[in-house]
Amino acid sequence: MKPQVLNRRLHYWISIGIALPLLCIVVTGILLQVKKQWTWVQPPELRGSGTAPVIGFDSILESVRGVPELGVSGWKDVGRIDVRPSRGIAKVLSRSGWEAQVDLATGAVLQTAYRRSDLIESIHDGSYFAGDWTKLGLFLPSGFGLFLMLLSGLWLFWLPISVRRARKGAARRPGVQARP
Repeated sequence: MKPQVLNRRLHYWISIGIALPLLCIVVTGILLQVKKQWTWVQPPELRGSGTAPVIGFDSILESVRGVPELGVSGWKDVGRIDVRPSRGIAKVLSRSGWEAQVDLATGAVLQTAYRRSDLIESIHDGSYFAGDWTKLGLFLPSGFGLFLMLLSGLWLFWLPISVRRARKGAARRPGVQARP
């Protein structure tokens, strides 16, 4: 089998095999690119009244306990806290996917909203579906497949150009007949 034919067949079959994982990666990647501009993906980041933290973590926990959407009754319900001293806020992300932004000076809850960016990121890297098996067994090989598609696609693009150049070069040399 000629290398060009093998390359086309590989390009064809690899594209079928990676289509669905690649579609997930591309769509979620686009959503993650615009997460700061589109509040549906991630709530906008507000500013607190100060720039230095005045309250502690216990006060932050007490503030978010009063927000029913979060479903926080203790530290076990908090996924993480993202402290932004320069903006004067702490983002409390509950395990339910809700986010509360707490003013680090007053302890007031400034905003509560559902945060989809973490879910979208877990779909993007494949860990959402079945953990490491999907991530390493499907999405990682799809990434390698995409890399092979890139290389074979570049070869398929370059091959006709190089053939035309060779024919033009042969036509310019005296005594050498170019093939049609």
